[in-house]
Amino acid sequence: MDNKIAISIVTYNSPDVFVTLDNFKSEILPNFAAHIYIFDNNSNDDYQQKLAKYQNEMITIHFAPDNAGFGHGHNYNIDHCTEEFMLICNPDILVDQESFELLLVQASAQEHAMLAPSVLYPDGSEQYLVRRKLDVFDYILRFIPFGFIKRLFDKRLAYFECRDLTSEMQEVMFVSGCFMLTRRQDLVDVDGFDERFFMYFEDNDLCQKYRHASKKIVYLPEASVVHYYGKEAHKSMKVFKIFISSMIKYFNKWGWKFF
Repeated sequence: MDNKIAISIVTYNSPDVFVTLDNFKSEILPNFAAHIYIFDNNSNDDYQQKLAKYQNEMITIHFAPDNAGFGHGHNYNIDHCTEEFMLICNPDILVDQESFELLLVQASAQEHAMLAPSVLYPDGSEQYLVRRKLDVFDYILRFIPFGFIKRLFDKRLAYFECRDLTSEMQEVMFVSGCFMLTRRQDLVDVDGFDERFFMYFEDNDLCQKYRHASKKIVYLPEASVVHYYGKEAHKSMKVFKIFISSMIKYFNKWGWKFF
């Protein structure tokens, strides 16, 4: 393929990035005109030394002096690349050549669109990261540890998580920032990520900005990626507080929907 693809990855002591980079080196870089741009958010010295060994003519790494967040890192990469297409990718993703090509073909055919694949756990089960709508109740419901409450609202959660989507390519409202393929110019048109979101909800915000700019968000379930998905907000009170802060910023910006 003649298309140029910039793969943007933001890291902060991300343990899976080395497996992700090995995957890209074997599946993607030999077969596509792609370049990987890594923005490291001031990880520890040992991590940076290990990451630096990956730098070559197809992998560019920027080591930041501090951690300004997920969106800031991707915005830096957007500003420092020239490729036509931009893949926003988490540091814990595996993708094969076939799925990558399917996404790139559709991205080339779709005008002003963002493409997202089916996202799977390592065991092959679906993660259900597409969203039909966003409201406070459903987000809180996903964090509740009591299974009987989730079973009580199972139909509502299924609707929220778009479990009823067909296997056909289709336009959707929100997709996960773990893997988004779009044209770089479309990201520039909407001013990239809103850096007020240090982490969490920056992908929802970007989807809102795309739709407000009449740019499509397309789900392509025929393509798939594996996402290790650590669910840090479920494990760490510090990260959970960041999640809540970002949620408040999001609904303050786009309007509060509680139920």
